[in-house]
Amino acid sequence: MNQWMDEEAGPFVRPYALIRGRTRSSGENLDLIAMVTATGEPPVAGLGPEQEAILRAASTPISVADVAVELDLPVGVVRVLLGDLRDNGLVSVSSPSSAGPRPNERILKEVINGLRAL
Repeated sequence: MNQWMDEEAGPFVRPYALIRGRTRSSGENLDLIAMVTATGEPPVAGLGPEQEAILRAASTPISVADVAVELDLPVGVVRVLLGDLRDNGLVSVSSPSSAGPRPNERILKEVINGLRAL
């Protein structure tokens, strides 16, 4: 069970309090499908339970959206936490554009039309 949650009372700490009211991280906004990977050993002190959970989840590459699901937190909160971890060199984030070329729109429309024809 999440230490910040009480089954009867609800959350002890609201998600925005975890990020001190910030709505954006210091760097670029992270795409939902950007892949996050932990880059090494976290420092012993100074990380909150959410950051530690992110580092455990990112021991293998995981998308930003999947981190939000794993932690059961809003994506906006996860983006700020990930930005902080990235600023401290604890995670690397690869944007979806670096993963390779995306299919063009014409091909996607042909696939959709083919599926509709089934």
